[in-house]
Amino acid sequence: MARQKYTREEALAFHLEPTPGKWEVQATVPMTTQRDLSLAYSPGVAVPCEEIAQNPELAYDYTNKGNLVAVISNGTAVLGLGNLGALGSKPVMEGKSVLFKRFADVNSIDIELDTEDPDAFCNAVKLMGPTFGGINLEDIKAPECFIIEQRLKEEMDIPVFHDDQHGTAVICAAGLINALHISGKKIEDVKIVLNGAGAAGIACIELLKSMGARHENCIVCDTKGVIYQGRTEGMNQWKSAHAIATELRSLEDAMKGADVFLGVSVKGAVTPEMVASMGDNPVIFAMANPDPEITPEEAHEVRVDAIVATGRSDYPNQVNNVLGFPYLFRGALDINARAINDEMKIACAEALAALAREDVPDEVAMAYGKNLTFGRDYIIPTPFDPRLIYRIPPAVAKAGMDTGAARRPIVDMDAYEISLKTRLDPTASILRGISARARAAQARMIFAEGDDPRVLRAAVTYQRSGFGTALVVGREADVKAKLEAAGLGDAVREIEVVNAANTSHLETYKDFLYQRNQRSGMDRQDVHRLAARDRHVFAALMLAHGHGDGLVTGATRKSAHVMERINTVFNAQAKDGAAGITALIHKGRIVLIGDTLVHEWPSEEDLADIAERAAGIARHLGLEPRVAFVSFSTFGYPVSERAEKMHVAPRVLDRRNVDFEYEGEMTVDVALNPKTQTNYPFQRLTGPANILVVPARHSASISTKLMQEMAGATVIGPILAGVDKSIQICSSASTANDILNMAVLAACKVG
Repeated sequence: MARQKYTREEALAFHLEPTPGKWEVQATVPMTTQRDLSLAYSPGVAVPCEEIAQNPELAYDYTNKGNLVAVISNGTAVLGLGNLGALGSKPVMEGKSVLFKRFADVNSIDIELDTEDPDAFCNAVKLMGPTFGGINLEDIKAPECFIIEQRLKEEMDIPVFHDDQHGTAVICAAGLINALHISGKKIEDVKIVLNGAGAAGIACIELLKSMGARHENCIVCDTKGVIYQGRTEGMNQWKSAHAIATELRSLEDAMKGADVFLGVSVKGAVTPEMVASMGDNPVIFAMANPDPEITPEEAHEVRVDAIVATGRSDYPNQVNNVLGFPYLFRGALDINARAINDEMKIACAEALAALAREDVPDEVAMAYGKNLTFGRDYIIPTPFDPRLIYRIPPAVAKAGMDTGAARRPIVDMDAYEISLKTRLDPTASILRGISARARAAQARMIFAEGDDPRVLRAAVTYQRSGFGTALVVGREADVKAKLEAAGLGDAVREIEVVNAANTSHLETYKDFLYQRNQRSGMDRQDVHRLAARDRHVFAALMLAHGHGDGLVTGATRKSAHVMERINTVFNAQAKDGAAGITALIHKGRIVLIGDTLVHEWPSEEDLADIAERAAGIARHLGLEPRVAFVSFSTFGYPVSERAEKMHVAPRVLDRRNVDFEYEGEMTVDVALNPKTQTNYPFQRLTGPANILVVPARHSASISTKLMQEMAGATVIGPILAGVDKSIQICSSASTANDILNMAVLAACKVG
């Protein structure tokens, strides 16, 4: 799989636009009227203040404390970059905060403390304790991180969790449970070698010992070799706790006959010879980032029986902390926990391990472009497995309840699991799945409008994101100048610039175009002008002849003009069964609206065609289609000649015996609101519609643009469906990111 690339400029632009940073604050209560303000602040706010003062536990009912985690650092060990200071760490901490929200719907705020004094740090965090339901410590160097975490755990009555230590340990433990399961070994019997006695390494070995690994079977190494009893050089109390009586002195010595290697050290620390000297079915967790102690290829070259995990996403078995911390805190917060204890961490590891042993849902396999089954290359779940949110937190919560860490035990665990399923925005995983499928497809994507800087930025991002090859239609000098102006001058060598002057296929294209259009009033001169000078037509001809796998166009001209040009090469008209479906994404919901591109005033047969096209797109996106034919009327009332076709269209689908839900005609609120649907118990939809088929193109256009402008909905499309090749047409208002999204859809052949 292609590795993703980005430039410094792109990384900076991502953090700068559309607003600086990565998160903002939104009110969860109405703040419109004077009454709203009186309740939210003075005088109404005095009532919950008095209640909490009398009973502090009520803070979990009347404030956001119960779903708020602080991500706190002093920046002394930022990623692999060292001591960047408190302010230098802020982008990382903001990123951690948004990961909490994205994966487990935990609200989070980042706090950077400008001190390297553990006492000052601890005092500051302790004083902020009443605000938060939990504290996630991050990027603090050893040994101060041990001191800080231990003291805060003792002094605070909310969970304090240093993710660099325990997050890595939990995922490592989950992977090891399954690796030992495959190799038929027991944790109490195996010989474990750890290289790297910093925060993560010490936490890993301590958690494994609490799970049953024997102290005398665990050999810990650092830069000075084996940590043995009696060693004085480079020691501290945390290392000393893991010293054993042994004659072994080097990592090389320790690896002989070892069953498990855990690496949280540096690239290249492990040699093929060391791997060769290990026991049968060796387990190698080479977790150094960004480059592992030994690559899976190097390890497998000498030991085909090795089970290898790394910290990298481009290798199987990624030890990724995002599998742990969001769900640990979700479970801990939901029982108003006093702490995250070892039992809760072990429960998290065991639940992750159990999940990896189960059948993988189709949407995960589709997202990763391959079938994942439990085995040597799949011992840890993938970060985008939709089951994580409702499988891991209940296990953590139960362990917290069993060990007395819960202030408020969960009474109905089944109801809790159902509530977790509804917490996450499903659109995020849908879009992630599309991106993963596009990356697997490696499509050669034709970007027709190489004279537009937005298109060029999208093309460069497409290629650098590892989706495939970007073919840009334009003049080399013009493309080069515009890329340089956009700060992407180095990308000229990466993308492929194509035009009529540098292709050897122009005569073939012209002959094809003439054969298609000679009875439509085109002569040879018209054909030459279109093929050689019109980028939309030239790009469509490239696609028609297999000189690209997908086409993105429309950013510089109105869609009607682009469709007219596309139709000189392809059959993409209403009579050919083509339709344009727009995806609206808003507040965790995705709704498809059609037709926004092709049909001006569709008949009932056309409406049925549009519904079928939209259902196909929905399934491509991982949605089970539920179609509503919408109007200003519901099930025939009020009676109107203009609504009649919406009433008849479902009967057309009845005759076609389609395999998806549909109903109509109905107003939009009946289609989308489950409570309103209960007023019509006879209607056939089992839930809110996710496809709205509207009476005409003008109503579709008004609906989508109104949602975009007034509600801030994300609009993807219109997605062109029902054409032989994968073509996507952007709007002229598209941003570079919008154009990239359309390219990704084209790569996946959505529609």
